[in-house]
Amino acid sequence: MKTPPLVNPGPALSAQQARRYSRQIVIPQIQASGQERIRNAKVLCIGAGGLGSPALMYLAAAGVGTIGIVDFDTVDETNLHRQVLYGQSDIGKKKVDVAKSKIEESNPLVSVTTYPVRVNPSNVLEIMAGYDIVIDATDNFATRYLINDAAVLLNKPYVWGSVNRFDGQAAVFWSSLGPCYRCLHPEPPAPGTVQNCADAGVLGVLCASIASIQVNEVIKAITGIGELQIGKLMIYEALEAEHSKIDIHKNPLCVICGENPTQVSLLENYESFCGVASAPEISVEDLKKKFAANDDFILIDVREPDEFASSRIPGSVLIPKAHFFDATALDLLPRDKEIILHCRSGVRSAHCLAIIQGAGFMNSRHLGGGILAWEKQ
Repeated sequence: MKTPPLVNPGPALSAQQARRYSRQIVIPQIQASGQERIRNAKVLCIGAGGLGSPALMYLAAAGVGTIGIVDFDTVDETNLHRQVLYGQSDIGKKKVDVAKSKIEESNPLVSVTTYPVRVNPSNVLEIMAGYDIVIDATDNFATRYLINDAAVLLNKPYVWGSVNRFDGQAAVFWSSLGPCYRCLHPEPPAPGTVQNCADAGVLGVLCASIASIQVNEVIKAITGIGELQIGKLMIYEALEAEHSKIDIHKNPLCVICGENPTQVSLLENYESFCGVASAPEISVEDLKKKFAANDDFILIDVREPDEFASSRIPGSVLIPKAHFFDATALDLLPRDKEIILHCRSGVRSAHCLAIIQGAGFMNSRHLGGGILAWEKQ
C-alpha cells in the first residue's frame, strides 16, 4: 500500500550527516529529504532480543534520530548465538544498557532512550505515545496483543515479527489503513500449543533476516517510498529459501478495530487473556526458605535436557515440558507432597502447572521468574 511519508523532513542535514549517510542519500527515492525524515523520526523497539538486536543496529546505522528501547531482561549466555548486540562480557548486564552503549558507539549522531521495564497496561500507552512507529520484537502472545491494542488506541503503525526454528514472519499493522494483529489472530492460541525459542529453538541468522524486513518497512513508512506491506503477512522459510505473502483482511467484527468495536480501552490483564495468569507462584526467597527448613516438596525442572545439563537448581528433578503435554509426567508426580515447577523464566512452568492442576494436583506452584530469577538472587 502506498502511504504518505510518516515524518516531515525538517532542517537540512549537517555536513557530517550528509557525509555519513551519503551512500543512502544517493538513492533517488531517498535523497536528502528522505534522510532528513529518517533523522527526524522517532522509532520505538519493544524487545532487545533476537529480533530487536539486529533491528536496533540497522535503525541506528540508517540514521534514525531517536530510538527507544524497551526491555526488562539481562543478557544470558543462551542469547549470544542470535542476539548480536551482546558479547561474553555483557552476560548479566541489562540489555537496554548494553544496547544503548553499543548503538552510541556505532552512531553517536542518534539519540537513545531506554526503558528497563516490562510493558504492561499501565505504562505502554505513555511509552508508545512519543514515537512515530513501533517495532514489535517480543516473543510472547500477551505482549503482542498488548502492543497491538495500544497501537490501535493511539493510531500508531507498528511492524511485527516472529521467528521459530527456520521460519519467520513479519507484517505491518496500522488499523486506520488496514488490519490489526487481532484481525490476523482474533484469539490467542491455547497455552503451550505454540513453542517458544527455548522449546523449539531458532536459527540465529533467521532473526537478522526478519529484523531486516521489519526495519525496511519502518524506513519505507518514515520516508513514504515503496509499497508499505499493510495487510500482508510476509513469510520466509529459510531451509527452502522461499518467500511468500498471504493477504490479511481487516475484520469488520474485530473487537478493537472493527466497525463497531466492543473494546475501547486496554485489557486489565493480558496474561489472563492468553491463559497464563492464574498460575500460583512461589518466590525465590520463599523457595530458599523451604530448602533451609527441609520442607517435604519436589522441585521439577520442565526445561530440556541440554538446558538442565548447563545449569540447574540443586535438588531439582528433570521432567521436560513435552511429558506434561502428553500426560506421561502425571504418573511420575507424587500425590503426598507439594510440587514446585520451574523453567527458564516462568512461561513454560506456568503452562505445565495449568496441566497438572487440571489433573488434580492442586498442591502445586511454579517458581516466579524461573531459574533466571534464582541465579540473579
